[in-house]
Amino acid sequence: MKRIDIYYGGEHYSIGGRRYEDLREEIEAGMIAGPYWLEVNDGEGQMRAAHLLLTPGVQLAIVPVPDEDPGPSSDGESAENGTPHLD
Repeated sequence: MKRIDIYYGGEHYSIGGRRYEDLREEIEAGMIAGPYWLEVNDGEGQMRAAHLLLTPGVQLAIVPVPDEDPGPSSDGESAENGTPHLD
């Protein structure tokens, strides 16, 4: 996985070098324990740490970004959404 995009409070952040499943488990465990600070990258390119306070009611989306485009499958359909792939 290339990175995980984070959408929080209408802003875009990212996390690199982590597995999606591990991050999701970390967030869930942190939320169960109470307010939780999640360290993310703010900005593009060079790492600039930001800390997001996760609390009930705060909208958060985590979106895995794959390393490469999977391209068409062997049956001519796009691996991403199952729609036909036309060359």
